Amino acid sequence: MTKMNAVGWFDIYVDDLNRAVAFYETVLGAKLEPMGDPTGESQMMSFPADMSAYGAAGALTKSPYASAGVGGTIIYFMAEDCATEEARVAEAGGMVIRPKFSIGEFGFVTLCQDTEGNTFGLNSLK
Repeated sequence: MTKMNAVGWFDIYVDDLNRAVAFYETVLGAKLEPMGDPTGESQMMSFPADMSAYGAAGALTKSPYASAGVGGTIIYFMAEDCATEEARVAEAGGMVIRPKFSIGEFGFVTLCQDTEGNTFGLNSLK
């Protein structure tokens, strides 16, 4: 059996796709791209990804089968210094839940809420 990373993909479910795209593009400083849904049932915008690089790719997804909101899953976006992205969250319409804090040898994390009510994290080594 081939060794794999635990996470291969993620979906962040949203209620308002345009609002969510604007939020994440502002906070992460990255452009999301339209993506086809193999089932034809959902609208999707993918985060920038290199499928050969370490880590998981994913998309914002508007689906009739799932909804946005606070749940048990948190996605952590990698950053050079999470304080940079943290500073963009409020102006983009989100909320910082827990400002940058140390997680020891694994660096630092900021916990935030997006415009759709989803909790997400920002993670950096400095």
